[in-house]
Amino acid sequence: MARSWHEVFKGVDESSGDAAGVAVREQEEEKKGFFGRLKAGMSKSRKSMQQHLSVVMFDRLDAELWESLEETLIFADCGVKSTVAIVDRMEKAANEGEIRNREQFYSHLEQALVDVFVDGDYQIDVSHKPSVMLMVGVNGTGKTTTIGKIAWHLQREGKSVVMAAADTFRAAAIEQLSEWGERAGCPVIKQERGSDPAAVVYDAISAGRSRDADVIIVDTAGRLHTQVNLMEELKKIHRVIGKQIPGAPHETLLTVDATTGQNGLTQARLFGDSVGVSGVVLTKLDGTAKGGIAVAISHELGLPIKLIGVGEQMEDLRPFDAGDFARALFED
Repeated sequence: MARSWHEVFKGVDESSGDAAGVAVREQEEEKKGFFGRLKAGMSKSRKSMQQHLSVVMFDRLDAELWESLEETLIFADCGVKSTVAIVDRMEKAANEGEIRNREQFYSHLEQALVDVFVDGDYQIDVSHKPSVMLMVGVNGTGKTTTIGKIAWHLQREGKSVVMAAADTFRAAAIEQLSEWGERAGCPVIKQERGSDPAAVVYDAISAGRSRDADVIIVDTAGRLHTQVNLMEELKKIHRVIGKQIPGAPHETLLTVDATTGQNGLTQARLFGDSVGVSGVVLTKLDGTAKGGIAVAISHELGLPIKLIGVGEQMEDLRPFDAGDFARALFED
């Protein structure tokens, strides 16, 4: 059973929001189907994996079978370390007599994929008052869009949100976040383009406190003149947040574009080393045939995938569930 948005946020209790509205939304989601949306969004990845595995002869559990599985997982961007772990487990199960046919093969493969994801906290912490969420990632990964969607869902759960337009480097970034603020019904704290991003964050935290906001979400730049400049700017923002609210940011979420493949893994490692990423939002899964990058990021870097994007609509930003992810890759 897929997780609901109510289960995503740590600090949202059953009494928050409009109880009647929550009930209606749950009925709507049940009708549409959490899993149905995920499965539709990951159809390219599923078809690609099925095509690669269609040539496998399941009646011969030999080196050729495991080589084909390895090639399939590597092609899907699962990463070398993750692939080795999955194939080793499958071989062990076969040697112990647990895999004898196609059904058992896929059942074990599905479970092996689930188990390779890192154990961790898959909730987004909004239990503080205010909670500060720092969003990082390179340009083009859907970071600003993700912020708008998270804010929209938080509002539906009864949480008031303030956004900080701290990406003062990219043209139209402030305007884009302002548009999302209108759609989500959240105020956006901003300054002129080229302003000091840390100053914008300072103002946003002050504004959030004065408005008694529950959550402050900070948008950040994804490109400066050099990589070093970008990371130093993010570290400065991190320090400003921490000085105003000890222990904050409470979440540092990295957006990764699934279509970038192994480049996404490199980005996750770089941002994680610089600003201490607490979780990943994997976007644009509906646009790639290589959705296995989720496996590589989680397993190789030890980062929980907290949200995934499988479309353009508000509801297409989904809570991540390893079991549903694996099912969406293999089930027709």
